[in-house]
Order: sequence, then structure tokens, then C-alpha cells
Amino acid sequence: MRLVFPNSQKINRGNYVLKELADAARANNMTDLIIFHEHRGEPDGMIISHFPYGPTAYFSLHNVVLRHDIEDRGTVSEQYPHLIFHNFNTKLGERVQSILKYLFPVPKAESTRTMTFANSSDFISFRHHVFAMTNKKEVELMEVGPRFEMRRTPAMLMHECPNFFPR
Repeated sequence: MRLVFPNSQKINRGNYVLKELADAARANNMTDLIIFHEHRGEPDGMIISHFPYGPTAYFSLHNVVLRHDIEDRGTVSEQYPHLIFHNFNTKLGERVQSILKYLFPVPKAESTRTMTFANSSDFISFRHHVFAMTNKKEVELMEVGPRFEMRRTPAMLMHECPNFFPR
């Protein structure tokens, strides 16, 4: 996932309490904290918290296919990706789109990396691709992974609960 989120650092949680992780992130002037939960090596949840004052959102993860499990995968570029959001039309959808898009820096126009977030019945499908222009003016798209579905939990937007990661 470090390759998915530009300018990110991977830190193993170890025995740290979430509050200690949040305090350490704030002390190091980090703008966001993303925590992945897993069960037996399979990612099953993700918390996104924007610092210093939120919002914080929790998603459950489903149908996770990790990068190394994708056949014929392309090479991951570390360019900042272009983001594609589909069907985030409601107030809640716009809020979720805002939470997700601010995790990524603005890409250069010539970037060949895309990330797609497609909302359908409260499931957000995530796909990660690189593309290349062929000599016939066509676009060749290669999935580089990972891919998964995100589902908001009943208490997904915890901005009503600002003390989720108290100062």
C-alpha cells in the first residue's frame, strides 16, 4: 500500500495504541494517518484520519487482491496518479470523495498512472492502472494492483466524534 499512497511511510503498529500512533504522526507533521487492519494476513479494514482535526473515516475491505496475486501486472510507476471518481453524487458521496482525493498530491499532466474509485450500492471499487499510448493513438491499460472493494461502516464518518484520535 505504500506504493498506492504517494509520499507515504510504512510503519508496523507493533504494540502501539492508536492514540500513540496518532500523537507520533502529529508530532512529525504528517497530514494523514491510514491504518490497515488485517485478519490472518488478509486486509479487512482501513481507517483514514486527516490531521489535525479530522475527518476520520472507517471502511471495511472486501475481495482484496494483492499486487503480487495479479497476473500480467504492469510495473508500478511512482508518479502522482490521476484520480477517477464515479457515482459520488450524494452529500455523503461528496464527503467520501473529498476524504479520498486529499490523500493524493496533484499529478502532472503527463502522468500515466490512474486510480479509480467507483461507487455502486455503497461499495467503492478501487482499481490501480498505468497506461501507455500506442503508435495507433490508442491507449493500452495495465492493472498494477492492488484491487479491492471498500464499504462504509455504519459509523463511517467519525467527524461527528472529533475525539476519535484525541489530542
